[in-house]
Amino acid sequence: MPRPLHAPRPAWPLQHVSWLAAAAAVGAALGVALGNLSGQTHLGAALCAALATLLAAPLLSRVAARVAQAPVSGRASRPTAETLSQTRDRIIALIADTAPGAVVLFSDVGTIHYSNPVARDLFFDGQVPEGQNFIRLVSAASAPLREALLGETDRFFTLEVEGRRESYHLARRTFSMDGEPLTLLVVKYMTREIHRREIEVLKRVVRVISHEVNNSLAPISSLMHSARMTATKLGHVEKYQRMFDTIDERASHLRGFLEGYAALARLPKPQLRETDFAPLLAQVSTLYPEVQLPAVPSLVGWFDRAQIEQVLINLIKNALEAGSLASEIELRVATSSDGSSEIDVLDRGPGFTTESLQNALVPLYTTKPHGSGMGLALSREIVEAHRGSLDVSNRPEGGAWIRVHLAGRVVPALADQSRSRLTLTRG
Repeated sequence: MPRPLHAPRPAWPLQHVSWLAAAAAVGAALGVALGNLSGQTHLGAALCAALATLLAAPLLSRVAARVAQAPVSGRASRPTAETLSQTRDRIIALIADTAPGAVVLFSDVGTIHYSNPVARDLFFDGQVPEGQNFIRLVSAASAPLREALLGETDRFFTLEVEGRRESYHLARRTFSMDGEPLTLLVVKYMTREIHRREIEVLKRVVRVISHEVNNSLAPISSLMHSARMTATKLGHVEKYQRMFDTIDERASHLRGFLEGYAALARLPKPQLRETDFAPLLAQVSTLYPEVQLPAVPSLVGWFDRAQIEQVLINLIKNALEAGSLASEIELRVATSSDGSSEIDVLDRGPGFTTESLQNALVPLYTTKPHGSGMGLALSREIVEAHRGSLDVSNRPEGGAWIRVHLAGRVVPALADQSRSRLTLTRG
């Protein structure tokens, strides 16, 4: 009788299956919670509560014990306390390491027991902080950050990081495990999410306003045409010409004013692809021949050429309207092998005031008498749709400096945290 090609695997005992099912249920419940709460401001609190429950729950220890007791090579082995602890730690790390927020677990005296990759990048310059004292590290931080991290409640907080206002949500849970009091913190970077929500609200408002105003402008234009025809027939066209021209001019201004906002509302998704800078810089040179342009980079970028061209036009136009001479506006471009790019637009205008630095990227904000406040806002929306960032600052020797960073083909998982670090491990 021929032997089977594969011997049947021994079935796991029913109780092992039930405990593994329980572990899977815990993981699935957490996964559903994270999926449903993705993008919500209370995600950090939900994750914090879920992790704290897992850490403290007797179920986790029992699941770890059953997993540790699973047959190996057909023989059962009795788990040791060390084995159970290692299994539990692996389960916890598996969940927390993939969390979107920074997770830090420390004792009541401050000893750090665990930090996930996001926390290491956000707080510890990528270093492994386990064993260090979290309370001592935070005590040396700035007052606003210290107050947020050592407070007793969940909270939103906003800090200035490298000249930018960045927002975060912090969730805190305390519990006991093996008789030791522990604190679990989850900090989530919220700036981009808050901005995305603001833009979505603005887009909805713009759609409604544009619809209503256009419904009024259409009959106004029609009535103006009829009025001109009637005035011509009656021989009074010269008498009413000034009024007709004024109405036409204001209607055209309103239509153009709304068009800037409508462009934000209907901004298409960028078509990302390998893009040579040569045609882009050639077009900028045609439109603004006096602007100082860089040599064409040898490496290609990864972006939508038409949209980034519009960004550069907006930024150069802003510089000119701010009072800079075209010959004093300079473009700089740097590219990397992964397709990521940095584009700087520098001018010699008056630069930004303290107030305008804080509000320059806010839709509708403008310091120009006839400005719409949409140039920089639209540019930032385009850049962030490219998974990039747009920052405004002043040149040390006078003038404005706008930096556009465009992500490459692959965006690091910690991109947002990397540019918004709340470093505790150095002064």
